[in-house]
Amino acid sequence: MPRMLDVSDEVRSEIGDDEADRLLGGAHAPDSYECTSCRTPGDSLQEPTSTVLFVGEETAVLAFAHARCIPSQVVPVAEEQLVGAVRSISQAQVGVPAAVGGPTVPSPAAAPEPTASAALADRPTGALDQPSAPGQAAILGITCGLVLHGETGHASLVVEPTGPVGRPGNTSGTDEFLDLLQDAGFQLVTDLNKTPDQLPGWSVLVAMGKLHAILQPAAAGGSTGWWQAHQPLQVTEAWRIAASQMAEVTMYAVPAGMVGRQPREDLLRQALERAVALGQVVAASLPLAGT
Repeated sequence: MPRMLDVSDEVRSEIGDDEADRLLGGAHAPDSYECTSCRTPGDSLQEPTSTVLFVGEETAVLAFAHARCIPSQVVPVAEEQLVGAVRSISQAQVGVPAAVGGPTVPSPAAAPEPTASAALADRPTGALDQPSAPGQAAILGITCGLVLHGETGHASLVVEPTGPVGRPGNTSGTDEFLDLLQDAGFQLVTDLNKTPDQLPGWSVLVAMGKLHAILQPAAAGGSTGWWQAHQPLQVTEAWRIAASQMAEVTMYAVPAGMVGRQPREDLLRQALERAVALGQVVAASLPLAGT
């Protein structure tokens, strides 16, 4: 019996037309599953269901999610997470999706928890790479926390590089991080209580209750990763609920050394307020992809 499945073009290009058509025909899709986003039961015969392909360096795992929770997409994850999911097949008995190019494995939700800090993650700045010292690329630090806009807590990310970030090809060492983001549509923050405008084409990817990536528009259409966690980053339940309720995340960006890694949300806000007073914060509201 045909399932109510959505297979995105991105997923189809990874698994091939034949496999995608077999899925849509019900050959390899389960009737019931555990949603890889919210972890509650789903039924592909009764409700719209997304196919989500988790891709490591050598392994790919096809999972399923409520379409209301997360769209069909390809999600890069650490290879060790997928290997851990394969190893755990004998212990896990729920949500058994098909592994593309490998054995059947449980949902990646069954994989071991990442060891990264619950508040921080690092990733090279990709297209914005600028050496902060000879042979050393700047790294983006990400701090997750709730920031009050008036009396309402907004799920927020504070992005701060470890060193100057310049335009590609600029070797002067001049920090152009905020200028680059303003060119992309981020706005200078003058009042931390005001919610910034939403930025079209950008989004924050949250899947399986973890932060995976910040996405930006791709030149050829669609989205591409601007920042991606080395390992999916666990966020607090309060952060996830706030992001889900508002369907967006506020991203703040500051120059290197401006805010630092604050261990508490009240200290994070104080540091942001100091940076705002100096005119050193840009921000935008980014739509939430996933829950």
